[in-house]
Amino acid sequence: MLIKLLERIQLVIGVLFLVAFFITIVIQVVTRFMGVSAVWTEEVATYSFIWAVFMGASVMLNRREHFNFDMLLKKFKGKGRSTLYLVNDSILLVFTLAITYYGWQAVLNFWNYNWVSLPQLKMGYVWISVPIMGGTMVIYTFAHIVRTLKNFSQKEAAQ
Repeated sequence: MLIKLLERIQLVIGVLFLVAFFITIVIQVVTRFMGVSAVWTEEVATYSFIWAVFMGASVMLNRREHFNFDMLLKKFKGKGRSTLYLVNDSILLVFTLAITYYGWQAVLNFWNYNWVSLPQLKMGYVWISVPIMGGTMVIYTFAHIVRTLKNFSQKEAAQ
């Protein structure tokens, strides 16, 4: 239940930033066509796209559509498949913990840097997307591990 709510929130955030990206690009094209240069559009589009991609990557990981050993998964059944999921999720857990930790370090280092075209905005607002993505990936991966272990135990009990 919590996982589905978290995924839905991330999807909404990702879609909102994707819409902001699209609108900003349209504004950029229209203003350049009119001979006026809206300098801020490039940064807003770039940072909106970063947020959209990072939120989407986390959701894709939760749905197991992002990282996948598809060829091996098709060959294994039962315990072999569960074991492969556990190995994959263990590697992902280490990787996502590193993303979260180093993402947080980046936020702390770059928080007070300002945007070039909109100096009233801090770069920390952009960088915070990294530990948010990493943290939610940790939650999703941990939930996958717990679910796989439960299924693994239930299959053993059934046999």
